[in-house]
Amino acid sequence: MSYAKIGIIGGSGLYNIEGLTEVEKITVDTPFGKASDQFTVGILEGKRVAFLPRHGSTHNILPGELNFRANIFGMKKLGVEQIIAVSAVGSMKEEIKPLDMVIPDQFIDRTRGRIDTFFGNGIVGHVSVADPVCPCLANTLYEAAKKAGATVHKGGTYLCMEGPQFSTRAESRTYRQWDVSVIGMTNLQEAKLAREAEICYSTLALSTDYDCWYEEEEDVTVEMVIQNLRKNVDTAKAIIKCALPDITEERKCLCVNAAQYAILTQKESVPDAVKEKLIVIFGKYL
Repeated sequence: MSYAKIGIIGGSGLYNIEGLTEVEKITVDTPFGKASDQFTVGILEGKRVAFLPRHGSTHNILPGELNFRANIFGMKKLGVEQIIAVSAVGSMKEEIKPLDMVIPDQFIDRTRGRIDTFFGNGIVGHVSVADPVCPCLANTLYEAAKKAGATVHKGGTYLCMEGPQFSTRAESRTYRQWDVSVIGMTNLQEAKLAREAEICYSTLALSTDYDCWYEEEEDVTVEMVIQNLRKNVDTAKAIIKCALPDITEERKCLCVNAAQYAILTQKESVPDAVKEKLIVIFGKYL
């Protein structure tokens, strides 16, 4: 098994990264089923990375169908300690224009029934996600975006909706009242599971459009999103390449020990099968 300390999850439009050397395609077995695709492990800008296309290499997985646990488990099993998650989003603020980049630091959940925890089935635990994004990794991404020449906004709230449809106008206007910055369909569950797995996590959100609240613009269409996606993906790749050399292996953030006091179930009461299943995630505590 090859190991990489940095993981990249590619969103809509980002299905591969050019420039990787010493490339290996790895299928990671997980107790939660299949990840979205094979992991591509290789060297990029002097750093060993593991890349996973979130929706599959042919984009055949809906946001609500994503196996978030398998994806994050696979990253952890490969040795990943920091994840850059690229995500296409709609803008909920006039100052965040299409083709802008956003590094959000908060999330709101508007999904329905998605599994977003490794706990359960005989083991109970609670981690803090008051601040769900790693501030160190987020700052590195922000500085890299500036270096790459992108228009970037640091901070803000990512509203994670169920999809796959875009918002109704009434929903969009309501979310605006909540002062959210962008709207997307995927990143919240990843952030929560990464925190349980003690992996640093930060989103690089690519604004493709104004959501339908902005009546001075045309309503969002698939054609509009795809056109801006292609432009955004090139910028995202440039930002990632700028960020990688500045990602340090020594982590000084709270993500490192996020699950230290999380498990409430007495160790001897946790079923052996559950311990075996979660050894990659919680092994040092079980």
